[in-house]
Amino acid sequence: MFSKYKKSGAGGIAPLAGVAAAPKAAAPTSSAASKAPENKVARKPGPVAAVVTPEAASGEDKDRKRRLRLDEIKTEMHHRLLDNLNLSALEDAKEAELRAEINSITSEQLNEMGAVLNREDRQTLNIELFDEVTGLGPLEPLLKDDTVNDILVNGPNRVFIERAGKLTLTDVRFKDERHLLRIIDKIVSAVGRRVDESNPYVDARLKDGSRFNAMVPPVAVDGSLVSIRKFKKEKLGIDDLVKFGAFSEEMAAYIQAAVACRLNIIVSGGTGSGKTTTLNALSSFIDDSERILTIEDTAELQLQQVHVGRMESRPPNVEGKGAVTQRDCLRNALRMRPDRIIVGETRGEEVIDMLQAMNTGHDGSMTTIHANNARDACSRLENMVAMAGIEMPLKAVRAQISSAVHLIVQASRLQDGSRRMVSITEVTGMEGEVISMQEVFRFQRTGLQPDGTIEGHFTACGVRSHYSERFRQWGYDLPASIYEPMAAQ
Repeated sequence: MFSKYKKSGAGGIAPLAGVAAAPKAAAPTSSAASKAPENKVARKPGPVAAVVTPEAASGEDKDRKRRLRLDEIKTEMHHRLLDNLNLSALEDAKEAELRAEINSITSEQLNEMGAVLNREDRQTLNIELFDEVTGLGPLEPLLKDDTVNDILVNGPNRVFIERAGKLTLTDVRFKDERHLLRIIDKIVSAVGRRVDESNPYVDARLKDGSRFNAMVPPVAVDGSLVSIRKFKKEKLGIDDLVKFGAFSEEMAAYIQAAVACRLNIIVSGGTGSGKTTTLNALSSFIDDSERILTIEDTAELQLQQVHVGRMESRPPNVEGKGAVTQRDCLRNALRMRPDRIIVGETRGEEVIDMLQAMNTGHDGSMTTIHANNARDACSRLENMVAMAGIEMPLKAVRAQISSAVHLIVQASRLQDGSRRMVSITEVTGMEGEVISMQEVFRFQRTGLQPDGTIEGHFTACGVRSHYSERFRQWGYDLPASIYEPMAAQ
């Protein structure tokens, strides 16, 4: 009855004693009913304490037992599918054909096991088995949900998601730690990387470009830790970010002039503040006639220009050889006649090559950096130069930075989960041994609503841009009104 996806000679498998002909769950006793359901998160008490009746507790217990039994059947069915399916033929299989094949094998194996499921449970089982065979198991529905921004796994029984800037615990579970490790291995092996006790952490990317990081025991104490930063299918432009309230139209006009006039720009901010999204949006103002080279640890940038060369660093192999760092990529990029170089994130010794590139004819280059404000961003650059082992006087380092960097855009994730461009600061040169700056635009907070939403508005700081003459020469004569402070509306 099986098609080309069934292994030749694969036959039925004797039912397991623990799963076959599983009897219906008996009505729970009073002691079972009084048990608190597992995996519940403590909540703040409401104004009125809810009374849990024995019938409600019994229903929850029944639902938990039903879920556990389905998990046992799914685990056994997955092993049987692996025994029956010709995995080498799955790569070219159409989704509809494969779903039909899995449904057919599942029906036959359930009959052999003597397990009886209703239509809803059978449909759920078929979907989950398809995800196990072709996707990432329990994580697959979360990856398909466009409203989910981040997936965070703290061991097999606690899976969190970030939606609209807020973290939420889901009811997604893995069977056990081995199940979670198998999904992790499936991801990293697909991109030629490995993770085990000798190499307990790994960076990778999924097929859709989502960023993946995992850390496994013994370093992860309570079970493997996984974080997935979802890859946005829609490419957000400046207009979209203005619409979402990330910054104002005046700031957008200024940024467009800054990018088009080839100012060197650093986007700084904390983790999850929207640095990469901002960098993508800024790059949309680069002209199609320019040759752009991007360098990243994990490829995430989505540039729309025609002439783009993408490079990605590589970790060492099992023997500790073959590593290609961002600095290696950056040095090679300088020999490839780039008009602009975009480094996804500067975090180490590559900073000295990046600053030299900005100072030697590659105007308009961009990068991101982890920092809390513009002044901290300059301090981070100084520290990274020192970590690179370059022995330079501090004044010389600061002179290099002030000459190379023209603009620092500060992105921030606020306490209500919103992401905003909270400051645009120009680097104007040196005053003695101090890098001089001036803030051109900022987000002014005015209050906090009862639901936790931050109130505020974007405003100019009342100073004319240090690069106004450069803007005018390039054909971007911005009106003086965009530099005038705005009152709260």
